[in-house]
Amino acid sequence: MSASSPLQHTHCGDDLAVTNPATGQCCATVELASVAEVTAAVHSADLAQRAWRQRPAIERAECLRAMANALLAQTEAIATALAEETGKSLDDARAEVHYGAEIVRYHAEWARRIEGEIIPSDNPREKLFLHREPLGVVVALIPFNFPIYTLLRKVAPALITGNTVVVRPSNHTPVSALRLAQAVQAALPEGVLQMLVMDHPVCAHLCTQPAVRMITLTGSLHAGRQVLEYAKAHMARCSLELGGKTPAIVMADADLDRAAADIVRSRLSHCGQLCTAVERVLVDRRVHDALLDRLRQAMTAVAWGDRSVHPERMGPLVSAEARARVHAMVERAQDEGAVLEIGGTVPEGPGFFYPPTLLSACTPTMEIVREEVFGPVLALLPFEGAEEALHLANDHQYGLSSVLYTRDHALAQRFAAEIEAGELYINRTPADPYQGYHAGWRRSGIGGDDGKHGMLAFTQTRLVVMPY
Repeated sequence: MSASSPLQHTHCGDDLAVTNPATGQCCATVELASVAEVTAAVHSADLAQRAWRQRPAIERAECLRAMANALLAQTEAIATALAEETGKSLDDARAEVHYGAEIVRYHAEWARRIEGEIIPSDNPREKLFLHREPLGVVVALIPFNFPIYTLLRKVAPALITGNTVVVRPSNHTPVSALRLAQAVQAALPEGVLQMLVMDHPVCAHLCTQPAVRMITLTGSLHAGRQVLEYAKAHMARCSLELGGKTPAIVMADADLDRAAADIVRSRLSHCGQLCTAVERVLVDRRVHDALLDRLRQAMTAVAWGDRSVHPERMGPLVSAEARARVHAMVERAQDEGAVLEIGGTVPEGPGFFYPPTLLSACTPTMEIVREEVFGPVLALLPFEGAEEALHLANDHQYGLSSVLYTRDHALAQRFAAEIEAGELYINRTPADPYQGYHAGWRRSGIGGDDGKHGMLAFTQTRLVVMPY
C-alpha cells in the first residue's frame, strides 16, 4: 500500500490545488505523480499481484475486513476531507465512509463463493474444468461526486478476486482518497493497493502500461471514449459506468405527493451530481399540472448554501466550469421553448452554487432532455398513455436507471419487461443496492458494478481439459 501524502512533499513535482466548492478557495495542495512514479507503481502492483493471487481467498477476505475496520476507525479524518473538497455536509461524508466500509465487508463475504464449473465432455473418461482467475493489475479511475464510495465499490471486488489496483482519484477530490490510503495502509500487503494523483497525460501513461489488464471508470461519456482508446494499446478490459438521464415516469394513478417528494430529493441530492438521479420527468397529461405545482412548491422550498454551516441545505456544484455549463444548458433550453418555472440564475457570492431549477413545456428533441445536465435541473415532459411514456423513456442515447410511479401492478410488469435501461425502480428513486447489479445500457456504459456479476467482472476463465 502506498500513497502520496496530501500534507507532506517528498519530491519537487508539480502541485495540484484542491478547491472547496462552497467557498471557491483552495483548501489543500497535493503532489501530482510523475510518469516515473506511475511506471514504478504499476511495476510494484504487478509484482505484488503474483503473491496476492496465491493467497487463499479467505485470507484476502481477512485483509478486506481489516481494511473496513481501519476505514471506520479513521472516519472523521476521511469525512472531514471529503466534506471540504466536495461541499457535502459532514454527516453525509461520514455516511459515505460507513457505506464504503460496508461494501468492502460485503465483498469479503464472497471469499468462499468464487466458483468455477465442471462441464461434461463429449469424450469418455474426460472432464472439463472451468476456473475463475484474477486478471492482474487493475486501474481504477474515480469520479468526484462520491469519491470514497465509488473507489471502494471498485477496489473491494478487484482485491477479493486476487487482483491488485492502482487508483487515480479525481483531481477535484483527491485528499479524501489519500486519507483513505493512509488509513488502510497497514491492512494490505505492499503494492496491492496504490493511490496516485496525476494529470491527464500521466493518466494516459498509466492506462497504457502493458501490465494493466483492466481499466474501470465511473465518469462521462467523453471519458469513457478516451479510456477505450487507452485500452486498445494492450487490449485491456474495460468496465465503464458513464452518463445517465434517468426518466421518472409518473402515471395518472400515481401518488403525486410521494412522486414529487422523491423526484425533488433525487434531483437535488448533492446538487444533482449523481448519474442515476432523476433528470427528466415524464408525466401523464391528465395529472401534469398537479405534479408541476407540487414540484414547483417542493423545489422552491429547498435552500442552498455552505453545508459546513447549514447542513440541511443543498450544496454547490463541483466547479465554476460545471456551473457555467449547467447554466448555459438552462439558457439554451429557454431559447428552444422551455418555460422556466423557478431557478435558472447564477447567484452572487463565493462558491459554485446554482439554485433548484425547474423547466416545463420541454420536448423530446431539446438538449436539456437529450444530454446529461449533472446539476439541480429538472425537465418536465407530458405524455398520453403508456405507449407514449415507454417511447419517450426509451427514445434516448442513455440507459442507466429509470423510475416508474404507478399503482397498477400489471403496468409495472410491462415496464419491467420493456424499459430499455439497466435499472427500473418502482415507486421509489435509484439507490444502487450493492448486492444488485449496476450496469448501463447503450451509451451509459460497458460492464457494471456491484453484486456477484460486478465481482466476477474482475475475473477471467481458464478451461482445463482433464483426461482420466
